[in-house]
Amino acid sequence: MMIGVGLTLPAQNLNVFNARRASFKCQKSPLNPTSRRHVSSASSTELTRETLSNLEKLLQKSNQPDPERVVKTSTSNGSIETKGKGLLEGLNLSRIWPEMKAAEEMSPRHLNRLQRLLSKTMEYSPRNNLGSRWREYHGCNDWSGLLDPLDENLRREVVRYGEFVQAAYHGFHSNPAMSTDGAPLPRHVALPDRSYKVTKSLYTTSSVGLPKWVDDVAPDLGWMTQRSSWIGYVAVCDDKREIHRMGRREIVIALRGTATCMEWAENFRAQLDQIPESDDPTQRVERGFLSLHKTRGAHVPSLAELVVEEVQRLIEMYKGEPLSITITGHSLGAALSLLVADEISSCAPHVPPVAVFSFGGPRVGNKGFVERLNKKNVKVLRIVNNQDLITKVPGVFIGEKAQQQQQDNPWTYSHVGTELRVDTKMSPYLKSNVDIACCHDLEAYLHLVDGYLSSKCPFRSNAKRSLAKLLHDQGSNVKQLYTHKALSLNLERDRFSFPMPSCLPSPSQ
Repeated sequence: MMIGVGLTLPAQNLNVFNARRASFKCQKSPLNPTSRRHVSSASSTELTRETLSNLEKLLQKSNQPDPERVVKTSTSNGSIETKGKGLLEGLNLSRIWPEMKAAEEMSPRHLNRLQRLLSKTMEYSPRNNLGSRWREYHGCNDWSGLLDPLDENLRREVVRYGEFVQAAYHGFHSNPAMSTDGAPLPRHVALPDRSYKVTKSLYTTSSVGLPKWVDDVAPDLGWMTQRSSWIGYVAVCDDKREIHRMGRREIVIALRGTATCMEWAENFRAQLDQIPESDDPTQRVERGFLSLHKTRGAHVPSLAELVVEEVQRLIEMYKGEPLSITITGHSLGAALSLLVADEISSCAPHVPPVAVFSFGGPRVGNKGFVERLNKKNVKVLRIVNNQDLITKVPGVFIGEKAQQQQQDNPWTYSHVGTELRVDTKMSPYLKSNVDIACCHDLEAYLHLVDGYLSSKCPFRSNAKRSLAKLLHDQGSNVKQLYTHKALSLNLERDRFSFPMPSCLPSPSQ
């Protein structure tokens, strides 16, 4: 709703709402609570809320456009677009209260955009053609020149890989229990990209188990205590147009994060063990991650065996075609992605380029393991949230500075690859004091990546990713300004359902 100032107030009071005045003082203005009492810094937030409340009342009384200030322009499709200067824009609240810049974003000129961002409509618009540059986007030059500022095509690809991991989460939680009587049945996975098809389900097995008395004390834990669990899948691009767009046929391996008690138990086994296939005793990885990667289950092979067998089969099937292998994961899945990449990088005579896109991953091994992956030419792009504690373990307890000073120590953990660092505090929609879970949440990661522009301009104004799932998953961490407006737009969080994440439109749109 666009409101003209001239039609709202008598002419003698227009000076009150002049946005270019150096001060905002009016003894009798209902919008100026400071005229009635002394303002202290402690009550600035309360006064801001009261002012916005007064503005809302005024907006409800004034619903007619000003013909002198409304301009009609013709758009490219022949429709008429109405533009004008709204009352909130004229007041310029971000100038009066700099700490409440988000208030201006709730002006009428932003409501349409907010409603679009809160929409959960699926969008499958075309993506930009990568063509001959696909190796560059796949990390052949360690993404040099693509991260700051973030290349729009790389942003789109990173978000797409994150959505593959979201599909792995949904595939697990739709049926988490494993059969104890025999081999598991094939599992349907709702992929976010219809150009791909799932060719293999992947499982992990823990080498540790809970004492028998646990079942007696808590018999209802069910799948939470199972040793083997479905953790992800292998998918391959099977669409000719998408293969042409990407410049090659792509094999994607997607792995979810921690879900069961046994997986949590393995996460805390932080001793560094030598890699079984390595003759170099200085190449070490975390014991718990290695256990989940190498342990066979009662009715399923190990994750290492499953992924090597399937990758070898696909390489043979598509022999002669340009191929690439992309491994993506979140949290525990990010850690296992590095072990999977190490495993498949030498599983065949001519392995296609291997790249890892990880979200919120912990440290996995020592410097020897980092050098091992570098020698195998495995490219790793780690997407890291500055507030995510998981990305700082194991090893955070001795301090980051001490950690860097001991990189050459074979018993010290080191990160792998190239880093893309985002920051929760840069999002205009999230609270500055979000909890630990939000900082590690995958949807929050994708929200931050979609909004990230550069280190000098951390969040772009034309971000395209819907806020609906973020509001659904992390509603308590979204600023109340937006949660309240979402409710006023009849977007109740409880009725949201997300069978699969939506794809972003082309960044050129």
